[in-house]
Amino acid sequence: MRLFLWFSSVAMCLYSCQPSATDTSMPRIAIAGLAIESSTFSPATTEAAAFHPRRGDEIFSYYPFFEQGSALREAAQWVPTLIGKSLPGGAVTREAYESLVSEMLDSLQKNLPYDGVFLDIHGAMSVVGLDDAEGDLIARIRKVIGTEPMISTSMDLHGNVTERLAGHSDLITCYRMAPHEDAMESKERAVQNLIDRLRSGEGKPAYKAMVSIPILLPGEQTSTRIEPGKSLYAAVAPAAAQEGIVDAAIWVGYAWADEPRNHACVMAVGDDREAVKATAEDLAKRFWDVRRQFDFVAPTTTLDTALTLAIRSKKKPFIISDTGDNPTAGGAGDVTKTLTDVLANPAFQSPDGPTFIYASIPGPQLVEQALKAGIGQPVEGLVGAEVDHRFAPPLPLKGTVYAIKEGDKDAEVEVVVKVNNNYIIVTKKRKPYHKEHDFTDLNLKPREADIVMVKIGYLEPELYNMRGDWVMALTAGGVDQNLSELPYKRIQRPMFPLDADMKDPDLSAIFIPLSDQYPVK
Repeated sequence: MRLFLWFSSVAMCLYSCQPSATDTSMPRIAIAGLAIESSTFSPATTEAAAFHPRRGDEIFSYYPFFEQGSALREAAQWVPTLIGKSLPGGAVTREAYESLVSEMLDSLQKNLPYDGVFLDIHGAMSVVGLDDAEGDLIARIRKVIGTEPMISTSMDLHGNVTERLAGHSDLITCYRMAPHEDAMESKERAVQNLIDRLRSGEGKPAYKAMVSIPILLPGEQTSTRIEPGKSLYAAVAPAAAQEGIVDAAIWVGYAWADEPRNHACVMAVGDDREAVKATAEDLAKRFWDVRRQFDFVAPTTTLDTALTLAIRSKKKPFIISDTGDNPTAGGAGDVTKTLTDVLANPAFQSPDGPTFIYASIPGPQLVEQALKAGIGQPVEGLVGAEVDHRFAPPLPLKGTVYAIKEGDKDAEVEVVVKVNNNYIIVTKKRKPYHKEHDFTDLNLKPREADIVMVKIGYLEPELYNMRGDWVMALTAGGVDQNLSELPYKRIQRPMFPLDADMKDPDLSAIFIPLSDQYPVK
């Protein structure tokens, strides 16, 4: 009997020592966020469904570092509310924004109180009729949770930072690579910083320094694959590792939206006032000093020249980026001008022409016809230009159904239509193609093709590693690379490179008030 009681007492002790959902010694942290890159120069709009909202425990599956049993998963009482991630696109409708934000705030309200919030955003979400959408979002979150909890904000380096967003954030960081191979690493850093400050009892970093930089450049000119972006961003991690610094970040900003917040920015946060200020100013000066060195990450040319180069090339595949309608940067994805011009070129009008793969163009009506007809059967219909028809009308496409795939998260249905020796990917909804399996899943062999054309700017890693050669065609669309031709009316001026000969700006850092001192309005 005594032995039984002894084992029972040990078992109870072991059980009581395990962290539980009601363990008050563990910080209680909410997870929330909405992310999209929105072009205000595109006629497209984005609805709530495009965010593919995740709620509750399904949020954990999005983040590898939150897998069951991981150190971060066990480090806190996590309260997942709502996150949404949309393909870049047009401005979000006000109705969609309000519906998602209202649901997020209701969930936060129901699960109060919190020690912290992990806020996962992009920083370039434009909402119809609303400036600084992320600033609005975080201010409304503060109204629910109060000023005491610590918010750690994770962003894309192509996002924008306003004083309002910085003011309500306690920790703030962004990616350090473009392409964003460190996206999850950056989000994990944001979470780890939050955990460390809460569990150590150090609380909110004492200082946040910010420098706004009057530079507005596209991602295709600021890639960290090449100089000067490579060296500029290589300086961020050592800067963040300094004594007295918690984190530091450089935002390139988003070039295809016309709001006062659209420009580059640097921030540093930490407990050493002078170190925080000096770090922010040093990174800002580095950025300004190399501003004239930024250039496209690949050769750029007209579409006609790109096709001529591709046809002559012996390197396979020759990849052409159709940059102006890039859905990974905010383009509508359905501009038909480029594909119309390609198919009008005599080189692509013969069954013996170069093997050409085009990815992709939305054409929901043709997709429905292809589903009815089946593989190997003829199909005919209009594709594209349902949203952005400024440059060319819908394109008549007539060919044979080569492949069909259903169930894709973005495209929903994908159909390959073979026209002569051209393989045109037609989708029910727009989709960027940036991984090799995007093609091989459709029985296409991109490595063996002569030419692959993708609606992308800089190539994502898999395509970059697959290329035989590569150029970026400066084509028409909502994310036109020729910024000087865009009808900016509201960005701050002067702005480099739009005002190339502008005087050197004041790059002195300003200190942003701590969140418990920043007005909630």
